[in-house]
Amino acid sequence: MKKCLIIAGAVLLLMTSCARDVILTPGDERVRYSGRVEHLADSAVVLYWPGSSVLVRIRGTKVWALLRDGSGRNYYNVVVDNSVVKVFHPDTVKKWILLAEDMKDTVHTLELFRRVDRGPTWFYGFRTEPAGEFLALPPPPQRNMEFYGNSITVGASVHDHSGHDYYDSTYTDNYVAYGALTARHYHAGYSCIARGGIGLMVSWYPLIMPEMWYRLNPDDPASKWDFSLYKPDIVVINLFQNDAALFERPDHPQMITRFGGKVPDGEQVVTAYKDFLKKIRRVYPESKIICTLGCMNAVREHRPWRGYVKQAVEEMHDPDISYYFFFYKGGYLHPQEEEQKRMADSLIKYIDTHVNW
Repeated sequence: MKKCLIIAGAVLLLMTSCARDVILTPGDERVRYSGRVEHLADSAVVLYWPGSSVLVRIRGTKVWALLRDGSGRNYYNVVVDNSVVKVFHPDTVKKWILLAEDMKDTVHTLELFRRVDRGPTWFYGFRTEPAGEFLALPPPPQRNMEFYGNSITVGASVHDHSGHDYYDSTYTDNYVAYGALTARHYHAGYSCIARGGIGLMVSWYPLIMPEMWYRLNPDDPASKWDFSLYKPDIVVINLFQNDAALFERPDHPQMITRFGGKVPDGEQVVTAYKDFLKKIRRVYPESKIICTLGCMNAVREHRPWRGYVKQAVEEMHDPDISYYFFFYKGGYLHPQEEEQKRMADSLIKYIDTHVNW
């Protein structure tokens, strides 16, 4: 009898073991990250930037992710087989979140795509049902792109159709911003270094792009990105919209802090832009760099900002640095989804015609 009980216990233990869900840890080679992410020693990966993503390949019907958010205001798309199936925001408490269910019991790709720029999110792993299986991913993209920009590049207000231009996490979606659309068109790797309200010389807050561009954690001056980890074939820079707005408000606290309330002249603007280009060129000596502007009112022809960008590029005397200006969308609202697509289409046309990569 005792022997039978032991055998029965062993069978029960085996059945329990077989019934356990399958866990995939953040450091597993079957997980792929896009964008600047931080790998922590405690088996977590931190996502900071809009457009950062976590990619996995799975055979199964249901997938969870273990997440914790720093602010509770970061939203993510769940992309299954290149289609967005869910939008959610992680809690500030670490917990499992169901990403997808009722999938066909075949092989799928699943991407956790960060839509916004609202502080850090900690990712601790994926989980699927006992019958599921995490599989090796295909080789990574052969080409890479990196975008530097402000709220336009973030994809702010892209889903706000109210006419109020609410810059809220629920309306922001980097997945349909022109940079992400362009990278997906080329099946290229994607990195987005952008924040709403940021400028090249002055922002609506103390931080400017030349003080943030090199960081892993955008809010930590001591956090430095290792530029050897990602080599973009094309770098796209779309800045000056916020500078243009603040130059019209010399009494703004940041204008007073930066310039004593005196608006910089054109020579200072061109010099600042060239200095930033030199920084990018030092870390990416072989990249093609495209300096863009638009599609909000800084790109209007009667304003000087297109001329500043053009002059800065020409004075660099670098054949691999060029300029391309987006259309002016009209009004003061952020571009919505159809306008972001139009931006992507025009940038793709420019790259196909002028950039050999």
